[in-house]
Amino acid sequence: MTPARKLRATLAGIAAGTALALLPAGASAQAEKPQYGGTLNIALVYWTLSPLSWDPADWAWKFGQDTGMVYEQLFAADLSKARSHGGKLDFAADSWLPSDAIRGELAESWKTMDNPFRAEIKLRKGVMFPDKPGVMKARELVADDVVYSFYRLDKSPKKVPTYFDHVDKVEAIDKHTVLFTFKNYNAEWDYRFGWGYYSGIVPKEVSDAGAGNWKNVNGTGPFSLGDFIQGNSVTYNKNPQYWDKDILGGQPYKLPFVDKIVYRTIKDESATYTALRTGKLDVVESVRWSAVEELKKNAPALKWKRWVDTGGTFLSLRTDVKPFDDIRVRRALNIAVNKDEIVKQYYAGNAVLFGYPMHPDYVGYYETLDQMTLSAQELFVYNPDKARALLAEAGYPKGFSFKVQVCSCSPDHMDLLPLVAAYLDKVGVKLEIQPMEYGAFLSAMTTRTHAAGYFMRNGHTNPTTSIRKSFTTKQFWNPSQYSDPEMDKRMAATYLERDEGKRKILIKLMTRDIVEKAPYIWLPTPIGYSAWWPWVKNYDGELRAGSERPGPIHTRMWLDQGMKKKMGF
Repeated sequence: MTPARKLRATLAGIAAGTALALLPAGASAQAEKPQYGGTLNIALVYWTLSPLSWDPADWAWKFGQDTGMVYEQLFAADLSKARSHGGKLDFAADSWLPSDAIRGELAESWKTMDNPFRAEIKLRKGVMFPDKPGVMKARELVADDVVYSFYRLDKSPKKVPTYFDHVDKVEAIDKHTVLFTFKNYNAEWDYRFGWGYYSGIVPKEVSDAGAGNWKNVNGTGPFSLGDFIQGNSVTYNKNPQYWDKDILGGQPYKLPFVDKIVYRTIKDESATYTALRTGKLDVVESVRWSAVEELKKNAPALKWKRWVDTGGTFLSLRTDVKPFDDIRVRRALNIAVNKDEIVKQYYAGNAVLFGYPMHPDYVGYYETLDQMTLSAQELFVYNPDKARALLAEAGYPKGFSFKVQVCSCSPDHMDLLPLVAAYLDKVGVKLEIQPMEYGAFLSAMTTRTHAAGYFMRNGHTNPTTSIRKSFTTKQFWNPSQYSDPEMDKRMAATYLERDEGKRKILIKLMTRDIVEKAPYIWLPTPIGYSAWWPWVKNYDGELRAGSERPGPIHTRMWLDQGMKKKMGF
């Protein structure tokens, strides 16, 4: 067998061991008549983390998760296509909505025009900001609110570089019409200020009062922000003036269904699972694979969803410092780690190997490893002898040591990193592990003061952003400090390409190149699990209706309170 065929066979074996992880869950469309009332207690995907900011101008990635039931956006996921409604979509990706699964939220309709490229958006009439004593009087959402929100984001010193470079101007044509005029076409125009991470429409009154103070938060959404206890919980109260409805069984129902939603922040993993098992939590959006069997045994009535984690796990290597400016060193460290063994032994099969930054959710953009180049495939096959040879060739025959920072907020990473360190130690490379609290950990990366090694999980986001944010020059979410002028040009050209079929090809080719260049030690992506009690209805484990934004999903969930009582909770 030739080396190439042997490599492909090895990868095929790895893939076969984890193929079940990619199978979709079955549909669970609800046929019951919904009930109103009750309190829904949820541990979100990132249940160890408190909100990072209440102000979109801080450009905090969790903004949509923490405020998405209060601040609405121009667009959101079309949840009528979710499995909970009899559809085919999981809506699990952190920031990926297929082009045929986007609906207007605050936008009632929209159209694009050329010469120059423009987007005209008609807002829904009669959508209200509720009265907020000391902040604002109740009033209607108007086009000026959208214009104000955009420019406040654009002028923020915390803005992601190049994010709005394609926008020429945003203006209110009339009370309910907004016109976006662009300098050039951008394939993400609707995402970046339509359903993106920072796209919530915040009125000027809230900004004037202090948008960073949770007590001032006030939006058009289905809930108001009732209480916030740092490190404990966020409580949302029903907005009786909310405008939207859900269609169930062909009948329209006013939203939201529940009176109150509480997002719980819990630092201890076992405490979270105890709260779920005892009914104090109705939903836990992310359960680590190692806890699943015990929970199934002790709480057999729980319902489950299995999904491929929407973030890649890796050890980033700063390519702007020695020895990681040498591709031989980076490739050596990749093949020094037995990734197949990590899948089988550490994750007990609950993980998959594929070429981050793409994700299996991205139909048409994603390639399996055996579809990539042999140079890319080689990085996923354990070969410590070749690793030592590459290190010696690069001038490190006795190895070296370097510092790796890791967030103490992730139990999985705190367990996994020492295992990676043990593999590297076998080829003479020693790690100095530095655990950090999340705030300091994130700040180190965004200020580019982080160590040569940075162990993290980073969201795949969507096909174009996934490459742009992590592998183009001077981006905040670029822990390897990867910089290649040719890659920058290719990324810019991809955004200008209107034909999605052609964009898919461009993205595949860039992904192959990035994997080969090995700015990270590519690691397995774990399988995630969501669990919820059967009294939670109109739900099938959907996680996001936009960019890290579960609010529209939770708004449509209702509680069968009679069932809950019969089950003894």
